Amino acid sequence: MTLVKKLRWVALAAIPVLFIGAFFYWPLIKIFSHALGGEEIEDFKSLLFSGSFHQIAWFTVWQAFLSTVLTMVLALPTAYLMARYSFRGRRIFQIVTTVPFVLPTVVVAGAFTALFERFGLDEGAFRLRHTVWALLAAHVFFNLAIAIRTVSSFWSGLDPRIEEQAKLLGATPWHIFRKITFPRLIPVLAAASSIVFLFCLTSFGVVLLLAGPTRATIETEIWRQAIWRGDIATASSLAVIQLVAVLAMVLLMNYLQRRQAVVENRMDFVYEKAPRKLFAGNIFLLFVMIGLPIIILFESSLTVGDGYSFQNFASLADRVTLVPVSAITALKNSLLFAFVATIFASLLGCIASFVVVHGRRWVSNLFDIGMMFPLGISAVVLGFGMLISLDAPPLDLRSSWILVPIAHSLLGIPFVMRAVIPTLRRIDPSLRESATLLGASPRQVSRHIDFPIALRALSVGAAFAFAISIGEFGATSFLPRNPDRLTAPLVLFRLLGAPGETLRGQAMALAVVLMTITALAVILVEGSFFKKETIRSDF
Repeated sequence: MTLVKKLRWVALAAIPVLFIGAFFYWPLIKIFSHALGGEEIEDFKSLLFSGSFHQIAWFTVWQAFLSTVLTMVLALPTAYLMARYSFRGRRIFQIVTTVPFVLPTVVVAGAFTALFERFGLDEGAFRLRHTVWALLAAHVFFNLAIAIRTVSSFWSGLDPRIEEQAKLLGATPWHIFRKITFPRLIPVLAAASSIVFLFCLTSFGVVLLLAGPTRATIETEIWRQAIWRGDIATASSLAVIQLVAVLAMVLLMNYLQRRQAVVENRMDFVYEKAPRKLFAGNIFLLFVMIGLPIIILFESSLTVGDGYSFQNFASLADRVTLVPVSAITALKNSLLFAFVATIFASLLGCIASFVVVHGRRWVSNLFDIGMMFPLGISAVVLGFGMLISLDAPPLDLRSSWILVPIAHSLLGIPFVMRAVIPTLRRIDPSLRESATLLGASPRQVSRHIDFPIALRALSVGAAFAFAISIGEFGATSFLPRNPDRLTAPLVLFRLLGAPGETLRGQAMALAVVLMTITALAVILVEGSFFKKETIRSDF
C-alpha cells in the first residue's frame, strides 16, 4: 500500500474517531472531572456514604432484579414454543414480540396509564399507577422480546435427542426440564438476564412516569439534580457511580455471552407442530402482557366523551398553553432529528464497520470496542455529559439544533455496526481477490463488491437507528434549549403529566402516532433482513 493510500485510509478512519471522541468520550471525561476533580472529591465521598443515596441505589438495584426475574420467568414458555415447534404465523409472532422493545418509553408509559384508567386502577384500594407494580409490568413489557429471542435462539440449537431418550426411559416432562434442559440453558439464561438487568438498571422514562414522584432511581435522580435543582456536582457524582455500575454489568455480560458460546454445539432439526394448549397459552400470555396495553392505548386515543372519534388526532395541530409548540410541530422536529441522526449513524457506522473488518487486528479490536461502548452507557448520562461539556468554543453546541441528532446518532451507530459487520465478514474473499487481480483498486473493490452486498444490512441498521431516534427521551430531556425544538417524546411527557380529558386524549393520540412509526421500522427490519436472529442477539 502506497503512502497516499495509507493516508487516505487513516483519514477515513479518523472521521468516526473524532466524532465519537468529541461527542461521547469528552463528555464522559467532563463528568468525571466535575465529580472527582479538586474539592469535588469530598462531595463525592459524602454522597457515597449518605443515607439518601443508599435508599436510591437500593431501589435501583432491587427493582431491576425483580423486573429481570419476572421477565425471564414469563419469557420461558414463549422461548420454548419458538425453539421447538413450528406454527402458522410464526413471522407475525416474532414481529409482535419484537415491537415493544423499540417503542418509546413515554409511549409505553402512556399505554399503561390508559390501561390503569380503563380498569379503574389509577386510584382507590387497588391502585397500580405510581406503584412499583406498574414499573415492573412496564419493564416486562419492554424486555420480554430480548429474553425470548436470546433464549429461543440458543435453545433451538440444543440437541433434543437427550430429552427424547429420557422420555423413553420414563422421565416426566417436569423432571426432564429440571434435570436435563434447565442446566443446559443456564449459560444463555445468565447472559439474557444480564442484558435485561442492565436495561432495567438504566431505565429512565418509565420510572419517571410510572413509579411516581416519591420513588427515584440513579437515572431519574441525575435528571432531577441537574434539571430541577441545578446541582451539577451531585448529578456528576451520581453519573460516575452509574457509569461504574454499567461498566461492571457490561463486562459481566460479555463474560456470560462468551461462556454461552462454547457450552454446546448447535444442530438443526425438524420442528414439530406446536401443541394447541401450548400455543393458546402463549397467545394469551402475550395478549395480556403486550397486546392489552396497546389495544387500550388505541381505544383511549379514539375516546371522546362517551363515544369514539378522531378528534384527539385532529387536535394534535392545536397548541396548548402547557407546551410551547403543537404536537404536530414536535413530531416534525422528531422526524427531522431522526432523519439527520440516521444519516450520521449510517455513514459513521459503515466506515467503522469497514475498519473493523479490514483493518489491522489491534485497530479492529479498538474500533469494535470503542464504537460499541455508547450502547452500554445510559442515554441519561450521555445527555447530561453533553449538557456540561459542549458549552465552549469550538464545541459550543448547547443552543444548536444539531446536538440532538448527534446524541441520537451515537445511540444508533452500534446498531448499524452490528448489522453491517457480520455481513462484511461473510463476503467470500475470493471475490475481492479476483477483482484485485483484474486491476480494481481497493476503493473500486469496496464500491462494487463490499458496499452493494452490505447495503441490505446497512438499511436494517439504519431502520433501527431511526426507530431509536424517533422515540429517544433520556438524552433529549437534557438537550433542547429552544422551546420550538421540542421533540414528540418530550411533548408527550408533558401532556401525560397534565390533568384534563382533552390533554389526556391528545397525549394518547400522539403516543399512537409515535408507536405506529416505530412499529413500521421494526416491521421493515423483520421483513427485509432477519430470518433467524435479531440484532439484539449479537449484543
